This record gives sequence, C-alpha cells and structure tokens, in this order.
Amino acid sequence: MRQRIVTAVVAGAGFLLFLMLGKLYYAALIMLLAAVGYYEYTRMNGHPPVRLTALIGFLFTLYLAFPWEVYPEWGSIPQAAAIWLAMFLLFAMTVISKNKVTIDQAAVVFLGIVYLGIGFHYMITTRLGDHGLYWTLLTFACIWTTDSGAYFCGKAFGKRPLWPTISPKKTVEGALGGIAVSIVAALCFSLYAPELLSWSKAIGLGFVIAVVGQTGDLIQSAYKRIRNIKDTGSVLPGHGGVLDRCDSWLIVFPFVQLLSLIPQ
Repeated sequence: MRQRIVTAVVAGAGFLLFLMLGKLYYAALIMLLAAVGYYEYTRMNGHPPVRLTALIGFLFTLYLAFPWEVYPEWGSIPQAAAIWLAMFLLFAMTVISKNKVTIDQAAVVFLGIVYLGIGFHYMITTRLGDHGLYWTLLTFACIWTTDSGAYFCGKAFGKRPLWPTISPKKTVEGALGGIAVSIVAALCFSLYAPELLSWSKAIGLGFVIAVVGQTGDLIQSAYKRIRNIKDTGSVLPGHGGVLDRCDSWLIVFPFVQLLSLIPQ
C-alpha cells in the first residue's frame, strides 16, 4: 500500500505539472504514454515488438496520437486516411507473409492502433483546444473522483456485484457512488466557470463521464481476464502499467469529444 501511495503522489504530481505547462510539454508526455501503452498492448497479445506488424502498429499509433490539426503547417494526411492505410498495410502483411501473419493477428494490431491512437490523441487535443486546461482538468477530475467514489462507496455499502464474471470486486453500489461524486465534481467546475458550463450540462457531463469511464475500466478488465494477466505492465510500481491507469481515459476523452459535436 505504501508503494502504491508513493507512486500515486509522485506520478500524479509530475502528470499535473506537465498538464499545467501544456503545449508540447503535455503533448510529449502523452505521446510517451502512447508509446509505452502500445508496447504493453503488443506484449499482452503475444506480438514481439520487433515484428513488422507490431512496428506498423507502433508507428500508426503514434501518428494518430499526435495533434496534427493543431500544427497544420507541419503537414499530414487526414486521420481517416491514416486509419485506412494502416488497415491496408496490415492486410498486405497477411499476403506477403503467406498467412504467417494471420488475419486475427492483423486485426488485433489494427484494433490497438485505433483504440490507443485515437484515445491518446483526444487527451492531447482537449488540452490544446480553447479553454483546454479547464476542460481537461474537468474530465480528469470526473474520472478520478469516479474511481475514488466507486472504491469507497463499494467498500462501505457494496453488496450487489456489478459484473462478477469480469470484475468480481466491483459492486452496483460502488458504481452508483462513483456516478454521484463525478456529478458533484462537474458541478464544482460549473460553479467556478458558469459561462463555460451550466449546472444542467454539468450534471449530464458528470454522469456520462462516470458511466463511460467505468465502462472503459470494465473493457480493460475483460481483456486482461481473457489474456489471464493481472496487470498490463509494471512501469508504475503498485499500479501496474500505463494501460492499467489509462483504461478510462482512452474511452472517456474521445466520447466527450463526440458529445461536443452534437448540436446544442
């Protein structure tokens, strides 16, 4: 427990520092997390990191993660085109290798490209956009309070398992507690800047982030159960790997961006 607390304090302080600095400092940190996360992803799926398919996945994950739209002068191909090109190259590998690279292996790599590349991408672009610090802090605050609320409410009141075949320790009461404290966190941000977020939208956003974040956590739990592993890595002592810590982030940030596209 002590090691877990020390890691949380040190890593959390470092992360918040880069988040406050913003710009390329924060982008570089998220790109590093994307690189480590992809390494963990290939390892847990049994792909040697030096295999050509894994290298294709690595390059396209980083390409998708980078905020090209913020730096248009650097030149890039559209995100949709990059996704299609990655798919084509992975399909081509099945042909070139005479099916030594199977369609299933190519599909797993492609899934990792989209899952990690787009997830980390929106963590960066949210921070680099208008009022980026506010919206990024709001999103992380709701994610983190959801985790804490679900843990403590589950400990205190948990009786009914939420999804025992995937995550036996999670409870319905814990999940509801996580939703409640996430809404409270969002309302605090609304009180701080009502011109950016009304109280009614804060309630909806807090609810959505909590539900989607817990779904992202369950997705990672289901995946690790299939692979029969406890953690995706060991880079964070007491906490596991990058993907263990970013499971909710990878789903929440793209989903919140998707919500922002809905006409008001």
